[in-house]
Amino acid sequence: MGVNWKAFKDQISYYNSFVLVSHIRPDCDALGSELGMAEVLRTVGKTVRIINAHRTPEALQFLDPAGNIEVLGDDVEPEDIAADCIMILDTSAWAQLGDMGDVIRSARADKIVVDHHVGEDDLNATMYKDYQAEATGHLVVQAADALGVALTRSMSVPLFTAIATDTGWFRFGSVTAETYRTIARLIDAGVVPCEVYGDLYERDSLGRVRLRGLVLSRTKAEIDGTLMHTYVEKEDFEAMGAAPNDTEDAINLTLAVKGAQAAVIFVGQVRGGFKLSFRSQGEMDCNEVAQQFGGGGHKAAAGAFVEGTLDEVQSRVLPVVREAMRVALGQH
Repeated sequence: MGVNWKAFKDQISYYNSFVLVSHIRPDCDALGSELGMAEVLRTVGKTVRIINAHRTPEALQFLDPAGNIEVLGDDVEPEDIAADCIMILDTSAWAQLGDMGDVIRSARADKIVVDHHVGEDDLNATMYKDYQAEATGHLVVQAADALGVALTRSMSVPLFTAIATDTGWFRFGSVTAETYRTIARLIDAGVVPCEVYGDLYERDSLGRVRLRGLVLSRTKAEIDGTLMHTYVEKEDFEAMGAAPNDTEDAINLTLAVKGAQAAVIFVGQVRGGFKLSFRSQGEMDCNEVAQQFGGGGHKAAAGAFVEGTLDEVQSRVLPVVREAMRVALGQH
């Protein structure tokens, strides 16, 4: 079921000032949705700030050349955050909001969520969600239409990037004809796809290349080559000269193996524990798997976080993934 954009438009009209926030370890859909929505709201006369719990990864700073995204604790303190409305984009989970979650809980402002993920917590917010949308960036384009805002190049570049990356550059099953119609509009507004692709994938550091090589060298295949899994420990980042966000999209590389239908990567975090990323291009439901570990997402892609050492986390997670894979293959 799609979003009630008339209700969205009516609610937006009540507020003069907004704070936009998205999930920790922000990816292109998070950042692109925030930046696109900020310009949409400013176009209709609203005052807007974007404040995240985590800093924008260096590799994605091209999306925010003006430096509009503020970071909690670095650029702004909780007591200095005030707005009529807090809009949460590309997540509906408290755990994904990091320290901004405490700000949102204590804020007297109304809350709005614009998201495309299936799972959700009670954020005490008005939800504008479409589980069928391939990216939150697409929902922001629809929001612009609802508010009568014409797409501009500066708005369209982050929104194009959001949609392109959340669809694996249009490889995933979530892509529809409407995806391409929306992309065509963004290109008409001034996006040059080859420039965005170059900024994303042709500016790699040597450390990123080395880290990806490490990830691939550790990849193991199970269940007749249908399930792939690999890992990165937190010490590997310094050893390879890489940054934590350099694992972005690395899991998708393992799905290029012939016969692979699903994959999981374990990424060690600086503060301990492991971030899990699940991918599927078959019948395994990543969202159902991730929910068993307090995470969520979509059938084709989901994530979670689990405390413990690598051995402890793998011993908890891999049996669940194997079982889900066997069910998907009809082996039970």
